[in-house]
Amino acid sequence: MQPLQRLEQWLLSAHSSEAGRLYSAAAFRSLFPDLSQGAYRALIHRAEKRGLLERVCQGIYQYAGAPDNSGLILFHAAALLRARHFNYISLETVVSEAGLISQMPLAWVTVVSTGRSAEVSCGRFGTIEFVHTQRSMSSVVDELTYDADRHLFRASPKLALADMRRFNRSTIDLVQEPEDGIV
Repeated sequence: MQPLQRLEQWLLSAHSSEAGRLYSAAAFRSLFPDLSQGAYRALIHRAEKRGLLERVCQGIYQYAGAPDNSGLILFHAAALLRARHFNYISLETVVSEAGLISQMPLAWVTVVSTGRSAEVSCGRFGTIEFVHTQRSMSSVVDELTYDADRHLFRASPKLALADMRRFNRSTIDLVQEPEDGIV
């Protein structure tokens, strides 16, 4: 069986019960142990050209036959991109979702990470902004909850506002402090 056919068959069987799963480029490597690194990269490129895989962002793909329609693809991609680092959703994303910001960031996700700062373009899906921190998880654990739908920890609105100040994010004319003192 040709490698592209093997990949398609595997994707079909893997997605028989679920949709919207993302994969790193390395995720399929064990299916093709005999391919050189160059041949493997060519296979992924061919799979993308034929419409079998859709590139979400650099190194992250989804099976085009069962795309992610959850609206959470940027969060899932962020979790995969920085799987080896401590990350949590914060800053404008949390402040906006808490209703404390007057401008809603569309197709933009902000994640605080022990990895390096970067803006990762995910094409038609939007952008993931990673903001570097040296904080340990233990210093903020009381202000975090795990969001299983997004596959990431999430800051409380209180921590997100503190992060806005800590990372010198502009809050002028954006943040509407709650009157009831929730935050």
